[in-house]
Amino acid sequence: MSVHTLSVLVENKPGVLARVTGLFSRRGFNIDSLAVGPTEHPEISRITIVVSVEGNALEQVTKQLNKLINVLKIVELERETAVQRELLLVKVRADETTRRGVVETVELFKAKVIDVGPESITIEVVGPPAKLEAMLKMLEPYGIREMVQSGMVALGRGPRSMTQAALRSVERSA
Repeated sequence: MSVHTLSVLVENKPGVLARVTGLFSRRGFNIDSLAVGPTEHPEISRITIVVSVEGNALEQVTKQLNKLINVLKIVELERETAVQRELLLVKVRADETTRRGVVETVELFKAKVIDVGPESITIEVVGPPAKLEAMLKMLEPYGIREMVQSGMVALGRGPRSMTQAALRSVERSA
């Protein structure tokens, strides 16, 4: 199976996310990561979907997504031609004897300490999945108490904007 990152621009209307994700679940695909948020145009939202699929199944799903009425544009973002980031919040055991080691690890990964307690430190790290995985591996020996990781967000590199064409579609249909 290969991993694919799709950037899907949709009209910002109720039920659109359910229709998009429903298409994946009906085909039996597990979504590895999902992030949704507004774009620079309030009437358009961007759904970033990371999915593992075999063969030409992704092409079939993309064609079906394009048929959904509120879907404006779909682009597959390749790792080399896109900026991809995730957010990780992780709470690590850290008492007086281990706190310095945890803080050194945070500094090594250019992360941020966002909360300190007597027995734990909460850390924020932003970056590509490999950076997050590497940091977790370094923090594991201290004891991870709790963590949450956002879905992938991604934008294509360079000056082109996929929302401009999508915005024209929305304006024509209004």
